[in-house]
Amino acid sequence: MSRTQHNTNNFRRQMVFLSLISVILLATLFIGVSTAQSKEYIPPTYEYTTNYYRGYGMPDIHASVVGDTHFDRGEIANVNIILSNRGILHGFKSVTDVEGDEAEQALAMKELEYETKRTTAYGIKTSLVSPTDYIEIDSSTNGQILEKLVPGDLPSRPMTFTIEISENAPAGDYVLFLPVSYEYQEDVRMTGGRTIQLGLPDMDRATYYNNSNKTLQIPIHIEKAAEFEIVDVDGELVAGEESVIQVTYRNVGELTAESALARVVVMDPLSTGSSTALLGTLEPGEEHTVSFNVNSDVMAVVKEYAIDSEIRYIDEDGDYAFSDNMKINVPMQSSDEWINITQISLLLTLLITIYLVIDSIRKKKK
Repeated sequence: MSRTQHNTNNFRRQMVFLSLISVILLATLFIGVSTAQSKEYIPPTYEYTTNYYRGYGMPDIHASVVGDTHFDRGEIANVNIILSNRGILHGFKSVTDVEGDEAEQALAMKELEYETKRTTAYGIKTSLVSPTDYIEIDSSTNGQILEKLVPGDLPSRPMTFTIEISENAPAGDYVLFLPVSYEYQEDVRMTGGRTIQLGLPDMDRATYYNNSNKTLQIPIHIEKAAEFEIVDVDGELVAGEESVIQVTYRNVGELTAESALARVVVMDPLSTGSSTALLGTLEPGEEHTVSFNVNSDVMAVVKEYAIDSEIRYIDEDGDYAFSDNMKINVPMQSSDEWINITQISLLLTLLITIYLVIDSIRKKKK
């Protein structure tokens, strides 16, 4: 094979390869053109289109909470939100005279049909925002998207956002914010097949979209409740002895706690004969002091001990309720008795050692 023939064959192979690539690109471009929305392409400029009607109306997005909106302090809960579109099509105005031209009339009627979709919202993006540190939004549940929302239709499922409410959150009404961004069809103009001149698919219309933003409000309520805290601890533990610890509890909540009973939970090296003490009725802001007898093992390490404590009470519904765990921090002191025993033991050990040494020397002399 000559060099000229070899170059000719290479050129043919390159042309075949380029032709194949072109076919693939064209097939990719035109697949689904009949179902593709004009939104997928950059719309042509107005000189390649004709506008027959101007429509009036746009999407109107609203939010509703599905389920209970009342929550407790310290609760981790889901807020389920349904978006709805209440957009209204107010009407149309003719801007191009098509009288006597059947082809133009047909195009005008087709545009009128497309104009009815201007109240549909596309590409809806939402995220829940808390304006207060008392309520945190789980970031993994934020950034939710809806493909589109047609007036009168509801999504198949709600958007679910997870919130965490602080233990210190005051009771009352709160408002969370739901920023919503979307696109809607601002204008439709008929192309009459002129988009092919621009290298675009043969679309019968050009659709122009506008961006819109709206912030919705999501109200929630944090329930009132009796809440407790330890405001004072008096007393100290002594190794090997029984000690009296006085604890003062205060109701820092908004509701009254009836028949309140304080309970402590101790572990080795501590013990108690009675782990409960009656507080009685605690009004909001009221405090009561109770005593606990706590025994300490003689071998207990000298340090500060944290004793678990909780309150059982009757709430406003007449049901038993329990407070969160509260720590009673109490220092441990060494026992004088333990010191005396130690000193005596050391003295006896010293005397025995001296005796053994003297006895050993005496035996050697004999």
